[in-house]
Amino acid sequence: MKRFLTLLLVLVLLGTGGELLAQCPMCRATAESNLANGGTEGQGLNQGILYLLGMPYVLVATVGFIWWRNRRKEHEIV
Repeated sequence: MKRFLTLLLVLVLLGTGGELLAQCPMCRATAESNLANGGTEGQGLNQGILYLLGMPYVLVATVGFIWWRNRRKEHEIV
């Protein structure tokens, strides 16, 4: 039952994402005006914000995987 609930939660979170905009309105207006005036600073702003947002989750997932793998090896030895 616990695995089913975890799987359901993951599916709901993945299914409701859509296209997320991770910019505040002022940052977005500044980036759009920069692009309209021929600048290039605003092109990767949203991707950079999403990259910074995702890194803590990747790190926590990596540590969790390493912990799970080591714990599983301990149970196989005993």
